[in-house]
Amino acid sequence: MKGFLQTFRHTLATQRWDDHRYYHQSRINQSLHLISAISFLVAYGLLFVDPAMAAIVAWCVSMGTRQSGHFFFEPRGFDHLNNVSDDYKEAVKVGYNMHRKTVLIAVWALIPVLLWWQPSVFGLIEPAQDLAGTVHDVGIAWLALGVSGLFFRVLQLWLQQDLFTGVVWLTKILTDPFHDIALYWKSPLALLRGELIDPMPHARHR
Repeated sequence: MKGFLQTFRHTLATQRWDDHRYYHQSRINQSLHLISAISFLVAYGLLFVDPAMAAIVAWCVSMGTRQSGHFFFEPRGFDHLNNVSDDYKEAVKVGYNMHRKTVLIAVWALIPVLLWWQPSVFGLIEPAQDLAGTVHDVGIAWLALGVSGLFFRVLQLWLQQDLFTGVVWLTKILTDPFHDIALYWKSPLALLRGELIDPMPHARHR
């Protein structure tokens, strides 16, 4: 058991390290991740009292800030810091790379359209009677999408690599809000100093 836990912690640390050095070089992106992490913790708390609202906060605030940082502010192209190409980073990304994220976000955006067009989702649910009911249904659908997205990627990793890698990745995703706060709480201060890119003097291949 001790050896398993050591391997688990080492693999988790490696996934976190690669995610940080490959995909979080922009100070703006890091700062947005800090906002995202705090709002994710709010969403975690809301899960126990209002799951639909928890999903709305998670998708609209947490994911909105997090993914806008990746799509609009994180540098793309050849990564001179790590001496790898963008194609390489996309290929070795354990979680959702930019292509997978685009598909996931497209599905997220289409869900309200589906519920507007088919409030009963082709007879699967009781149709909402008012705006509050529609918002609730959208939130629950987004919650289902989030859970499905997590387990779908775990299944993919199980088939492509092994279940262990998938479980470690799932652990990483669920604990990212806590880790991101510890990692990026100083990023807004660096941004105020005019530092747009984290120099990452500690970056190195492990």
